[in-house]
Formats: sequence, C-alpha cells, structure tokens
Amino acid sequence: MKSLWEREPACSDVNRIKQEKQEIETDILIIGGGMAGILCAYMLQQEGIPYGLAEAQTICSGVTKNTTAKITSQHGLIYDRLIRKFGVEKAKQYLEANEAALCKYREICRDIDCDFEEKPAYIYSLNDRLKIENEILALEKLAGHAEFTQKLPLPFSVVGAVKYPNQAQFHPLKFISAISKGLHIYEHTAVREIVGTTAVTDHSKIIAKKIIVATHFPFLNKHGSYFLKMYQHRSYVLALDNAQNVNGMYVDVDQKGMSFRNYGNLLLIGGGAHRTGKTGGNWKELRNFAQQYYPSAAEKYHWATQDCMTLDGMPYIGAYSSGTADLYVASGFNKWGMTSSMAAALLLCDMVQQKRNPYEKLFSPSRSIMRPQLAVNAFEAVANLLTPSSKRCPHLGCALKWNEYEHTWDCPCHGSRFTEEGRLIDNPSTGDLKN
Repeated sequence: MKSLWEREPACSDVNRIKQEKQEIETDILIIGGGMAGILCAYMLQQEGIPYGLAEAQTICSGVTKNTTAKITSQHGLIYDRLIRKFGVEKAKQYLEANEAALCKYREICRDIDCDFEEKPAYIYSLNDRLKIENEILALEKLAGHAEFTQKLPLPFSVVGAVKYPNQAQFHPLKFISAISKGLHIYEHTAVREIVGTTAVTDHSKIIAKKIIVATHFPFLNKHGSYFLKMYQHRSYVLALDNAQNVNGMYVDVDQKGMSFRNYGNLLLIGGGAHRTGKTGGNWKELRNFAQQYYPSAAEKYHWATQDCMTLDGMPYIGAYSSGTADLYVASGFNKWGMTSSMAAALLLCDMVQQKRNPYEKLFSPSRSIMRPQLAVNAFEAVANLLTPSSKRCPHLGCALKWNEYEHTWDCPCHGSRFTEEGRLIDNPSTGDLKN
C-alpha cells in the first residue's frame, strides 16, 4: 500500500550520512525526518547554525508520505471556535502564523519543481448553513479574506461553504527531495533515549546543546504529559483516474465527511476518519462513495494516514515542558501537517536562537489542557490498560487491537502501530513488540 506520492523515487538522491560508533557533537539535534524536522534543518542551514537530523528509518518514510498535501490557513471551522475559546487576539495570531507559513512555502517553491499550485480552499457543510456563516463572520473580525458560496464542483449539493482564496497544494516528497539536498541527515539512526541534551542511539550518542523532537507523536513520556493531552486519528485516501477536476481543496465540516483535491489528472478523496485502534480499513466507505458518484472512474492508488490530535485543536510547538531546558517539540498538527510544519519550523528556529517570536505563547505546549476532552482521553487510556490482551504496546502497556483490513496491531491509546510480526510502524513506541 503506497501513496500516490511514492510512485516516483522523489527522495532518492538525498545526502545521507551514516552515524558510526563514535559520538557526534552539534549545536542543534533534530529528531525526526518528516516535513517538520526537514524544514527545521533547512531553516537552520539557511541561518548557518550547526545541526544534525536523526531519522530512525529514512526521510519521507513516515506520515509525510501519506498526506494529501494541502497548504492552507483554513483548518476546518477553526476561527469561530478559537474566538469563542481564546478571544480575537489569539485567533488572529493563529491566522497570521499560518499565513506566514503559506508565504514561506511560496517563497521556497518559486525556485524548485514540486508541483506547487495556488488553489482556493473550501470548508463546506451538507446541512448546517449557520456554522458556515459564523465562520465567515469570525474571519471578517480577523481581517481574513473569506467568501460565502453554495456553488461547488462536487457531486452533491451543500447548504454553504467558506471559500478562502490563494491557498496552495503541492507534491510533498518532491518538495522534501529538493530542500534536503546538502542537509546533514543521519538515517537509520533511531534515538532510544534522551538524557539532558544527549541523544542515545543504537550506534552511539549525539551530544547537542539543544534538541528539537519532531517525531510526529513525542516519545518521551516523563515530560510534558503528551500521552494525556493527545491521541491519534486514522483516515483513508483514494486516488481516482477519469474523475472530476474540482479545481480547489475541499473539506467537510463534519469529521466523518469527505475531502477532495486534484493532482494532475487524478482526484484524491479522503475520509473514513476514526480514532486509531477503534476500527480500520475504511476504504470500503470511500469506494462505495466513488462507485455512487464517479462510476466511470478507476482507482489508481489507495493509502492511509495518521494524525496527532490535541485537545484544544492547536498544535504543540515550543519548549517540550516547563522543566526541560533546551528541549523543544513540534507535534499535534490536527490533520493540517503541511502548514503547521512550516509554522513550527519558523517558530522553533527562532526559539533555539533565543529570538523573540510573536507566536511562542500561542503554541506553547505548557498551556492549560483542562478541557472536557481530557477526561475522555484519560478514560480511553485507562480502559485499554485494563483490557486483557496478549499483545500490549511497549509505549505504556495498552492492549493492542488487531486491524484486519490493514493487517496491523494498533494501539487505541496513543496510536502506535505494528506489523503482524510485531515490527514497529508508527510511534510513539520506540521499539518492536516483544514475544
């Protein structure tokens, strides 16, 4: 099961460095070779700051290769909710941070071939016009450029949609391949433990002055309480040939609804979202939809992805915890990993240089997590800890669920996934299942 982006060896000519058995010293160590980690490395190299990036497998091998690669500031109906929960000022900061990220992508992509295209982004509703209207009003308060529309090139009617112009989409692996050339990347270098600012790998140690953890789900449990304030969602994608060109990016306000975008002559349809470990393999839902609305289309690719979800809907970017000096994190992108990765890189590169950044407080991982969802998340973890099972996740001991559609063992607590034989696929676990 390979994504559309993997059909070409886009990351094949990346500069790779093998960590031998000697210790390595650097100013900044980045852990994780996905979009966020690679962008941090790119930014630091542009600033002339010594760094190294450690990736457990190969770059492009994790979540980034399974994205639908939408670069947008419109993250669902987020601005009405942010104004109600946090006020106009913080909501405006969130919009500004993501617009700055989009602007940076535009700047970088001018000089590289990564199929970067400016497209409008749409958030639509099948049955709740009021939610759409409220989001439009919220964006007006923030000086956003949203428009209301009911006319969409989708195979069903909607009661309304937020149209946000001048957003973008691209080929994520072509982008990473282009910006990774010349970066200091240590592949097949799994970090098993962090002691202070020293990373212990399978080979030796990497001694740094500061460390950025960009591993999708943070793997250090003793700091930051990420196991309480995050969980993972799984969703599914089909790429269809001989289907409609929708000329934009579309997301349903309903979490169980469909998303759409084109890449070349292919239509990408996403959906079937659920908490990891609850069920699996919701391609059937997408295929039924495709058969109903695009009966002449042919399925060319199908794949699945995984997203870290925070309890308040905003990423965790900044100091790993209040008690860990010189340790930083980027996580919890809530299905909007492309824009959030760039926002994270811009913020963290300022922070490791001790430069002031206007969004440091907004994205602080130490902000309050006292939300009703916290109790729900804690209950899920406790329930699975008490569930009898012969297969348990090495991360925190939760009972694993067999995913019969993808033939994997999935953790309902925090989203670690393993092959049928017990090999690690997705973190936060740092090792394989033990017999």
